[in-house]
Amino acid sequence: MTGPETMTGETMTGKQTMTGRTLVAGVGNVFQRDDAFGVEVVRLLAERPTTPGVQIRDFGIRGVHLAYDLLDGCDLFVLVDAAARGAEPGTVTVLEVEPKGAPADGGDPFAVPVIDAHSLAPDDIFALLASLGGRPGKSLVVACEPADTGAGMGLSEPVQAALPHAVRAVEDILREHRTEEKGD
Repeated sequence: MTGPETMTGETMTGKQTMTGRTLVAGVGNVFQRDDAFGVEVVRLLAERPTTPGVQIRDFGIRGVHLAYDLLDGCDLFVLVDAAARGAEPGTVTVLEVEPKGAPADGGDPFAVPVIDAHSLAPDDIFALLASLGGRPGKSLVVACEPADTGAGMGLSEPVQAALPHAVRAVEDILREHRTEEKGD
């Protein structure tokens, strides 16, 4: 193969299949206050115009569904979630994630812990995806430091105030990705 080859809408470049798809997934439990951060961010993003190939989806507490959706492949995966990292509540952070693949040493690819069907820890989602033989392209997490993840509905004041910053961060990521695609 001397150049990109198009097959059913996908472009093969080396070992990685380029799908032209970007998935922005919001996760969280709306009944645990600030844990609903990801859900709220994608709700706001869904109200804005999107670029073809970009899917904005609310997965809520359906981590297994997210892993199965990622099996369809994507060039860019942006996970939006609340994540306690020790910063001030409301702090928005963008993290690049390097998902682990199936064991290269011949180990059992299914030797991942059984997860709760509603578990949304990013590591659990990536482990399940790897056990299913999937791997997204570039993976980023837009995380917000929660103030309160106790029972109840509605975001705390600092996390509510962080919503526009997170929306802007996702939009910046998408804009940068489009620019990189055009430059290739």
